[in-house]
Amino acid sequence: MPKVQADRLSTIGERLLVAAGAKPDHAVTIARHTVGANLAGHDSHGIMLVPTYIDRINKNHIEPLADYEVTRETDATITIDGHWGFGYVVSEYAMTRVIEKAKAHGLGAATVFRQSHVGRVADYPLMAVGEGMIGIMTADSGRSAKQVVPFGGRETRLGTNPICIAMPSNLEGPLYVDMATSAVAAGKINVAVARNQSVPEGWLIDKDGNATTDPTALRNGGALLPLGGNEGYKGYGLSVMVEILSGILPGLGFGHEPSGRHNDGIFMAAFRVDAFLDLDQFKREVTEFAEYLKATPKAKGFNEIYYPGEIEHVTTKRKLVDGIDVEDSTWNKLTELAQEYGVAAELGLP
Repeated sequence: MPKVQADRLSTIGERLLVAAGAKPDHAVTIARHTVGANLAGHDSHGIMLVPTYIDRINKNHIEPLADYEVTRETDATITIDGHWGFGYVVSEYAMTRVIEKAKAHGLGAATVFRQSHVGRVADYPLMAVGEGMIGIMTADSGRSAKQVVPFGGRETRLGTNPICIAMPSNLEGPLYVDMATSAVAAGKINVAVARNQSVPEGWLIDKDGNATTDPTALRNGGALLPLGGNEGYKGYGLSVMVEILSGILPGLGFGHEPSGRHNDGIFMAAFRVDAFLDLDQFKREVTEFAEYLKATPKAKGFNEIYYPGEIEHVTTKRKLVDGIDVEDSTWNKLTELAQEYGVAAELGLP
């Protein structure tokens, strides 16, 4: 498993995406998000997705030159049709507009439909945090294939349906929660397959509805379980709300159509903190709250208590120095694509 510095990995991703038909500035955006996910320790949303995106370009599931379009707008809200362009690009634009509206009116919100995969959901609410705002985002896979069963079910009906909430503070790293409402993000199953690893109990059932730790079960008719284990009705309930906000509200509907085209519907919002409370006071108290949590006496087996988002911050600092581990299967795919597009030599690949 090679260890690669982040800047080199970004260059590889950018060059391959441009060779596949992406605009150079879009390729830079996609590489920044994917390699940023690797740095944060979320390899499921990292460079391993670049070959997937290129495959979707070749299948016309992603329109690399598409322009997004505003279809509805009010003073505080906006709806955007991504026209099957890169989700990273469309969603960054959407959050930029939401922030503008929040600056003017105290809050802003957006829905987006017909865009490709948006990657790690936290990246967009953190844009709002950078402007002294609370950021929220939910995402849904539209009417593409579903992977999660309702609580008590054995046939898929839902996506992994992530939700993120991010808060301004004075902490060294940002404070946020970014999580799937399923037991685990589907990408982590793909990482386990790529690394030939088993997965924990409680993540998966096989095609017959039996619990399994074999990650290949998901692609062989199995399903992910909702978040919560025996209390999975809680994750299921959250997932339903995310599906409504990110699927029905943007106009995507629900369920599955057999086209196979991945379509991330989203809802996002930003709230200007100083519309409710002095921003400096809010940031100070959130920081003190995080420090109060970290000072809790530790249970047996724990060396540190982290505030939400802190592990990703610590991991990013470490990997910026040490480099990013790329599983052999992903590295081989990147190398094969570089050879196919005739850019292997310039990228220093065999």
